Amino acid sequence: MKKSYKIEVDCANCANLMEEAARKTQGIQNVCVNFMMQKMEVEFCENADEKNVMKEVLKNCKKVEEDCEIFL
Repeated sequence: MKKSYKIEVDCANCANLMEEAARKTQGIQNVCVNFMMQKMEVEFCENADEKNVMKEVLKNCKKVEEDCEIFL
């Protein structure tokens, strides 16, 4: 399943760090962060619990860029 989330991030490099952190999260098949659109496109693994996975994604993203936000 694919889903799109609005994000808030200050720079393109930070967006890349967020994308890398999200990609390493269990339950994520693929992710693409678009800095210009302030958007995160997420493709979940089959049978993944979307809400719990996204909580982990946010936690992992905050580790690399504490000012970032994902609007769940």
